[in-house]
Amino acid sequence: MKTLNLFLPCAGGVEDYLADEVHGLTGLVGEDLLTLRGGVRVRGDWDLVLRLNLLSRLAQRVLIELAHAPCRDADALYALAAGVAWEDWFTPRQRFRVDLTAQASSLASLNFATLRVKDAVADRFRAQAGGVRPSIDTRHPDVRVTAHLDADHATLYIDTSGEPLFKRGWRQDKGEAPLKETLAAAMLAACGWWQPATRTVSALPLYDPCCGSGTIVIEAAQLALGVPAGGQRHFAFERLKPFVPAAWQALRGELAQAQAPVGPAAAARIFGSDVAHRMVDFAQRNAARAGVAEAVQLRGGDALQRLPPSATPGVLLLNPPYGERIAAAGVAGARGHGREAFQHAGGVERHTGDEFFARLAAHWKTHYGGWTAWLLSPDPKLPGRLRLKESRRVPLWNGPIECRLFRFDLTARGAGQATPPSPGGPG
Repeated sequence: MKTLNLFLPCAGGVEDYLADEVHGLTGLVGEDLLTLRGGVRVRGDWDLVLRLNLLSRLAQRVLIELAHAPCRDADALYALAAGVAWEDWFTPRQRFRVDLTAQASSLASLNFATLRVKDAVADRFRAQAGGVRPSIDTRHPDVRVTAHLDADHATLYIDTSGEPLFKRGWRQDKGEAPLKETLAAAMLAACGWWQPATRTVSALPLYDPCCGSGTIVIEAAQLALGVPAGGQRHFAFERLKPFVPAAWQALRGELAQAQAPVGPAAAARIFGSDVAHRMVDFAQRNAARAGVAEAVQLRGGDALQRLPPSATPGVLLLNPPYGERIAAAGVAGARGHGREAFQHAGGVERHTGDEFFARLAAHWKTHYGGWTAWLLSPDPKLPGRLRLKESRRVPLWNGPIECRLFRFDLTARGAGQATPPSPGGPG
């Protein structure tokens, strides 16, 4: 097959890390690997499509670009789609759907633009296959066609991933608003615990004291053990015409052996805990399904009370509770009841989250001197709530929510500095 132009979309702020990951997995540089807004562009062959789907932890999908041309109206879009040899990729017996995105497009109706692409694909098959055309299935399609419009151009892709790549296949137990696996991997890259360009992981202990269903620690453990990100799922390319099952199985076996990480082994240095024992049970079951149960230590316990899991200082990496989650975060949040919960003391209003974060920082100063804490939050005032000065803030997007990954270098509390009292009283 000829050289393919691929686009790998990712969350905002992750583009450079994704480019590093693709370089680390493939060795590609220069014009074969370009960092763009919202993803990276890659040139390679069909085998590269399979490799990136199986191994990438940061890409949302792997799209093959099939057409790109100026497009100022729906007729031009129809003509562009009708000129693609869709019959080279799937058959009229398969069902397909069209997903369309736009940025500053001049087309008045994106729904109509989507319909024009659908019509062009169907009409192409009708002309090529003796009047037979594929059916539309928006819920469970065999094939996904993606169109992107900007102010002057349209680009058509075929999606080789199917379900987004953050769906690794192991997370069956989850709580409310779970962190996406791709974002957890981005956090591991941004904090430096994982170096995607060199495929190395740190020797430092990693601890998530608000681990929920275990996303961060399981991603870290799979990286430490060299477990392929997509090793437990299927992909849309398995339903495309270029797919050869025997070649795919051989490639999977080859890649599984080749993905042993460069650097130290896991050696029980990845830790997680959560105040909700139900969530710890979820995390343990997820870790078992992900093949990393022996590489992580998971415990129940309040983030405001648990002591360091390792004698060696390491990295605290967490998506801390906020809003409604403060109420379930621990003893300092026990009085909280949602995003608008306040405490009233001496006529002064204070958000219950302030109390939780102030006590969390005090606990860390007392017990976690020498550790580095990285917290993902949409709240730009988080350092003030923690009463800590950040040494770095990394922009990352959690879906449509703009967040920052804040770094805090923790130092031990000086003599004579008291810990703030618990809102529940002494003890």
